[in-house]
Amino acid sequence: MLEVIQHDAIAEIQLVRPPVNALNLELLQTLRSALAGAIDGGARGIVLSGVPGMFSAGVDVPALLRADRDSVYAFWHEFFVTASALVCSPVPVVAAITGHSPAGGAVLALMCDYRVMAQGPYKIGLNEVQVGLIVPDCIQLALRRVVGAYRAERLLVAGAMIDAQEALACGFVDETTGIDQVVTRACVWLDELLARPPHSLLATRRIARADLIDVWADVNALPIADFVEGFYHPQAQATLQALVARLGKKG
Repeated sequence: MLEVIQHDAIAEIQLVRPPVNALNLELLQTLRSALAGAIDGGARGIVLSGVPGMFSAGVDVPALLRADRDSVYAFWHEFFVTASALVCSPVPVVAAITGHSPAGGAVLALMCDYRVMAQGPYKIGLNEVQVGLIVPDCIQLALRRVVGAYRAERLLVAGAMIDAQEALACGFVDETTGIDQVVTRACVWLDELLARPPHSLLATRRIARADLIDVWADVNALPIADFVEGFYHPQAQATLQALVARLGKKG
């Protein structure tokens, strides 16, 4: 499911769920546990990475469509809880976006402090509208913070998937590099940041992220039930079923 790799004071948590790092309940639970374990173990910074060519393809839609309603709710609840853990991490987290990062993968990356993406044909974006899902404001906020309100509106309403160069130009990611250097660059950025006095660094970081933390800190206040209702909207179900059918033909 994942591997934890130590880089001195930095813990790299690598998603490893072949073939595309699709997010299911077990992977999210394991990720959240790894985040807590790294922090408890004294990590001063965390890198969240994928495998070459794929950060995460987002939600495991085929599995979710087969699940009963209680299991669907449990999944989405864990998804929001895991996102909250990234937002509220007491230490900086960098997303090492090692390839494609649509939908849920993009959400996890947006919750981090900094994003390094592989150069090339890889795409990132919140394409939920394309598959019939509504992007809640708590996630929209994360995108608005990094690209601005108008650009976020355009990307969200279109469900746009953009390549690494476009993502860098609009601020969706902070830097791009060769695919074999993504984790290295993430660690370099963290090392430079962590050279600052920790008290002032972490206190200033908390203030700077206060708008995002305030929204995500209370998971019970997040619109999880509304999101699940939207998942079961007939148009969403029809669109998701059609998507799975298309993927099945490609396979």
